[in-house]
Amino acid sequence: MTKITIPNLTDRRSFLKKSGLVLVGSALAYQSGFASPLFSSAKSKLKVGLIGCGGRGTGAAAQALQADPDVIITALADVFEDRLEGAYAALVEIGGDRVKVNKKNKFIGFDAYQKLIDSGVDVVLLTTPPAFRPDHLTAAINADKHVFCEKPVAVDVPGIRKVLDAAKKAREKNLSLVSGFCFRYDLPSRATFGRILNGDVGDIRTVSTFRNGAGNWSNPRQPDWTDLTYKMRNWHYHSWLSGDFITEQAVHSLDLMSWAMGGKMPVSATGTGGRQVRVDEIFGNIYDHFAIEYEYASGVKGYHFCRQQEGTSHRNSVDVLGSDGNAVINVGSKYEITGKNKWIYNGEKNNMYQTQHNELFAGIRSGNPINQGEEMANSTLLAIWGRMVAYSGQTLTLEQVMKSTETLGPKIEDYHWDLKWEDHPVALPGITKVI
Repeated sequence: MTKITIPNLTDRRSFLKKSGLVLVGSALAYQSGFASPLFSSAKSKLKVGLIGCGGRGTGAAAQALQADPDVIITALADVFEDRLEGAYAALVEIGGDRVKVNKKNKFIGFDAYQKLIDSGVDVVLLTTPPAFRPDHLTAAINADKHVFCEKPVAVDVPGIRKVLDAAKKAREKNLSLVSGFCFRYDLPSRATFGRILNGDVGDIRTVSTFRNGAGNWSNPRQPDWTDLTYKMRNWHYHSWLSGDFITEQAVHSLDLMSWAMGGKMPVSATGTGGRQVRVDEIFGNIYDHFAIEYEYASGVKGYHFCRQQEGTSHRNSVDVLGSDGNAVINVGSKYEITGKNKWIYNGEKNNMYQTQHNELFAGIRSGNPINQGEEMANSTLLAIWGRMVAYSGQTLTLEQVMKSTETLGPKIEDYHWDLKWEDHPVALPGITKVI
């Protein structure tokens, strides 16, 4: 098998750069071999199916191959044939004869996910645009499949409720449910947040997170595309498909805030946001910046800032201020605690994306499944909540948000290529209603 490397661990979309060759490797790479109890399961081969064959999905499937030598890829599903065939070619290049996807197990269309789930796979990788995640996850768990579920897990509160129901059912069925919140698998982050939760900064006063960066890719409209094709090819610019970029991308930072707070949810949130730079039609209806304040029952304040604007400075950081010191995290470069319990991380680094899959398959093999369902739903809810307060200009409590019935997109059974689903108008605080 070809040795695989990843060019930039902080950029998940760098997986698919040229001609479908996705190079996604593990810094750990199980250099000592695959040892027991990884293979204690009586079933030696694990059949994996990929739903969503873009760069992230292709990367996830490659990581599944590397995580366990008895993993085989047996089915692929996507709404776009070119995406599926690109993923197939890349995975064959990486996995060789462990990619056993015959023509009948290449599923195309909006119902392809169900056909894949029904094809006899053991593990399902969910990496489509997030609007589809709640229904795909529900179908996979109902069919007794182990799941890798990319973040975010929903774009609206009704979707969150579906995910929470599926997570509960997965626990009852003893199924693995590993989320795409990859920083939970990063060794420097684990060490740092472990110390925060152990009290090394004392009582937490504030948590602030930044996810500032440049813009995103886009695909110009082609003459033979329907309106839905165009929007699906540029899904991250449409709130009903992506949840806006605070949900699609910056949710990682909110997951880190939730981690620092031990999983506690805030009681209220307020904030702002807008659309200053990305105002052209290609950018759909999403914002290009947000600033949100979350308030916890203890009085702790959580602050989240994010933007996607070309020509601006980049920042991806977490600062936890406590009574005995501060934790300072510059993602990918600095992990430090100052004050009473001074500490700097100088330990091992890993490929967190690979570690997700290593631990997913190890849990399946050992009969000790990982279930991050509630955790991933709560972190996604923080982002949806932040979008709701910014769009409306209102302060909203957790109780108010959880009662929301607003569904952003069509029902999954109503998708077809001639569907015309209009974007909501760009949100105007004080005018836009979100509950």
